[in-house]
Amino acid sequence: MSRPPLPPFTDATAADKARLAEDAWNSRDPARVALAYTTDSQWRNRAEFVTGRDQIKAFLTRKWARELDYRLIKEVWTHAANRIAVRFAYEYRDDSGHWFRAYGNENWQFDANGLMERRIASINEHPIADADRKFHWPLGRRPDDHPGLTASGL
Repeated sequence: MSRPPLPPFTDATAADKARLAEDAWNSRDPARVALAYTTDSQWRNRAEFVTGRDQIKAFLTRKWARELDYRLIKEVWTHAANRIAVRFAYEYRDDSGHWFRAYGNENWQFDANGLMERRIASINEHPIADADRKFHWPLGRRPDDHPGLTASGL
């Protein structure tokens, strides 16, 4: 299975890869997201270690069951050969209606077919007031005209 763009990445293909990942995560569909990873992909997400597509799907199912109205923006920080580093921010609410914004960095490593074989994520979050939210598009893919992280001042 191949998931273009393929390494080695250019500025344009790294940005395309990050946007495709953002779009998939904004779908909040664990099965769809898991297809972008190798069958034995290794993750570190905060302090949790996940291996393989089945564990990825289970992790994302738990995540989006508690992180409601999830909206995410990713932006390439740097890239080289088969690796991309992104920074991201996402907003969500819990089941009590409290809003949060999470910020983080991810380091990605891809196989020759463009599947992510390693994902290392460091994430911090804090509560925000509803009035301080910045991500207001309808659930799903971020519209092309919605500002990215830098343009949003994040």
